[in-house]
Amino acid sequence: MKTGIFVGSFDPFTIGHASIVRRALPLFDRLVIGVVGDNVHKPGMRPAEQRMQVITNLYRDQPAIEVKPFYGLAMDFARQQGAQFIVKGVRSVTDFEYEQWQADFNRRLGGVETILLYTEPELASVSSSALRELSYFGVDVSEFLPHAE
Repeated sequence: MKTGIFVGSFDPFTIGHASIVRRALPLFDRLVIGVVGDNVHKPGMRPAEQRMQVITNLYRDQPAIEVKPFYGLAMDFARQQGAQFIVKGVRSVTDFEYEQWQADFNRRLGGVETILLYTEPELASVSSSALRELSYFGVDVSEFLPHAE
């Protein structure tokens, strides 16, 4: 069984994240979405359980998708899940450079390959941190959040 993981804080889970999930799903028999637990200190970050519930609701009809809390290193989480691959989204050259060195360590130290999926052009500006900031100032960001079908 081919298993991939897709990890992040997902605060909030955006249409950009949903695009990565939709495009990665055909590559795997099982895709585990790992939600960073409450051990990360980001100002105003919603509790992991709340973030997980949003994602679980979105994919409740997708048996190949599991949503689990994630603590520590992605390569360790991949091994715990029996995953051979880590899926990452890349929006820019800066993202690529960051993901490149992470992928090297994950492969060399963890034996896990990284698959980079480039962001769809119309979603390149969508980021959780931007949406959090806009929300803080009262802007309605609902158009950037996926909705259960």
